[in-house]
Amino acid sequence: MKERIVRAVAGVMVLTSIALAYTVNINWLWLGVFVGVNLLQSAFTKFCPLELILKAAGVKD
Repeated sequence: MKERIVRAVAGVMVLTSIALAYTVNINWLWLGVFVGVNLLQSAFTKFCPLELILKAAGVKD
């Protein structure tokens, strides 16, 4: 369950970044870059801050 939530949140953040970059300011693309880099590092280190938050909130695997 956690993995699905992490992927959904990442997708929403990237789409939000694109929408804000288009409508507000191009610098919002940095949010998408941050999300992408975080996903990449979590693939190698198996550390994801959102998973820690979800674990503390009581979401089961």
